[in-house]
Amino acid sequence: MKIPHSVREIIRIALDEDIGNGDITTSLLIPEDLEVRALIIAKGNFVVAGLPFVKEVFSMLDAGVKITSFIKDGLKVTKGDMIAEVYGKTRSLLAGERVSLNILQRLSGVATLTNAFVEKVSGLSTKIVDTRKTTPGLRFMEKYSVRMGGGSNHRFGLFDGILIKDNHIEAVGSITEALRMAREGRHLAKVEIEVENLNDLREAVESGADIVMLDNMSVGEMKKAVKIARGTKRDIILEASGNINLNNVRSIAETGVDLISIGALTHSAPASDISMKIVR
Repeated sequence: MKIPHSVREIIRIALDEDIGNGDITTSLLIPEDLEVRALIIAKGNFVVAGLPFVKEVFSMLDAGVKITSFIKDGLKVTKGDMIAEVYGKTRSLLAGERVSLNILQRLSGVATLTNAFVEKVSGLSTKIVDTRKTTPGLRFMEKYSVRMGGGSNHRFGLFDGILIKDNHIEAVGSITEALRMAREGRHLAKVEIEVENLNDLREAVESGADIVMLDNMSVGEMKKAVKIARGTKRDIILEASGNINLNNVRSIAETGVDLISIGALTHSAPASDISMKIVR
């Protein structure tokens, strides 16, 4: 995987934030030429994600550090499993330990939560997708982690997809007018629009929407929405969003929607527990 320049810059900033002018403790205790081996170890059960970024951390610090991965991103580990081995100068390993683990713990947490949702809808055609509710600066890494957890990516940003939301409709005046303006401006792009009730759904479908987001509808309303939309336009894509959790995601998928977008995948995923231990 090619890591974008913007992501490398985020990693560089994280290292500068942590190391500053130098690691005082390590410089006092550790000889400059001492080399050691360290193991990155799972302290819980989770889906691994983020190893390419861990390698980038140590590459920035010291090109001589060697990393051997025992697990691929996207695979599950259990408590006690060895994820990777890091070998090189002790000073470099200690300097990169916290930043690399912060990234790996965060991204593995996103992948693990995503995987939990994906498993809940197993056997159905519905896809679990992310949103733009990501940690500022970490969007590329977090969306990568969603994929490692078995989910799919929604649009990356405002620049690569048309999604007309409630504030757009309010500003323009109506669903019909918003769809008309979007189609005239980008006639080759698919147009998605958010609706909150069945009347708005009917207007959106009749006005030519390609994708309709059913926002905060009950399961009963979604079933009716799917029937109405598919009865008018069979190839329309339907997305469910809002107040979705592990307890209700299966019933939402069973309504027949194509996508379920979940902001919690990236804004509320708990970090996985991972440590790095030097081995004498």
